[in-house]
Amino acid sequence: MKRKLIWLLIISVMIIATSCVRKKPVTEYVFTYAENHPKDYPTTLGAFEFARLVEEKSKGRIVIEVVYDGKLGDELSVIKQLKFGGIDFTRASISPLSNDIAILNVLQMPYLYRDEEHMWNVLYSEIGDEILAQFDGSGIEPLSFYTAGARNFYNNVRPIEDISDLSGLKIRVQQSDLMKDMIRTLGAEPVAQEYSLVYGSLERGVIDGAENNIPSYISAMHYQYAKYYTKDEHTRVPEMQLCSDVTWNKLSEKDRAIIKEAAVESSIYEREIWAKQEKIYEKELVDKGIEINTLSIEERANFKKILEPLYEKYCKGYMDLINKINEK
Repeated sequence: MKRKLIWLLIISVMIIATSCVRKKPVTEYVFTYAENHPKDYPTTLGAFEFARLVEEKSKGRIVIEVVYDGKLGDELSVIKQLKFGGIDFTRASISPLSNDIAILNVLQMPYLYRDEEHMWNVLYSEIGDEILAQFDGSGIEPLSFYTAGARNFYNNVRPIEDISDLSGLKIRVQQSDLMKDMIRTLGAEPVAQEYSLVYGSLERGVIDGAENNIPSYISAMHYQYAKYYTKDEHTRVPEMQLCSDVTWNKLSEKDRAIIKEAAVESSIYEREIWAKQEKIYEKELVDKGIEINTLSIEERANFKKILEPLYEKYCKGYMDLINKINEK
């Protein structure tokens, strides 16, 4: 009798073990996500959250490996790889994307938004949907918007208190025609180069300064060679999570819904992380002796007026859209 009970117990354990093995999730896809910022940067943390949510929602069927620190290339080269399926996902600024998708220029026009809340009201509305529709046929599937804060000027020559202080400064910009024209119009000299080159260019005096948000300024250690940071908030350039069409076309409708849902949820997470870290970073900069000044409201109005011709150049055919944004 005891022997029978022992055998029954062994068989039961084997059945349970076999059942557990069968229920173990099977990974169907392993995708690559390119991020050019460091591991602890807000957008990278957003990417990790996106990957976690996708794996959770797909019950382990879809795994996304985040490769950070620009190990897969700068934004332009990553976008090219995305188009032919060499990379599956990425987070990129809309600035380099706007050279191919002109309507994106609208979203990064100088002084377009009243504040950050205004920007999000625009992006997650019918206006945002209209803009996302322009990606059809581009080889890229847009997933969600990320924040990149407000872009401000910093340099190693002097604080910028009025437009004359920009005169003659060599300012690094993204590889975007609009951004180069903006710097020229303000009287400075634009130097378009990869983000990874900025630190060395500041150190060697190839450039006098650049323009970016506070998290980028401190995480890339640009403050070491550019101690004047001016909060002028000339642009709020949203960033985007993107998927290669090659990858997108492999997925079922169910899996596409999971990806989209996770992308939007990670967007909310990234915005929260950004807001917290920006406050911490600004305090750190003050403690390091960085001179931070805020451009006056009157002077911002002067900057905006000088930059108005760029609207006519880059938003021709989109002025109705600009008016919708202003009314939002």
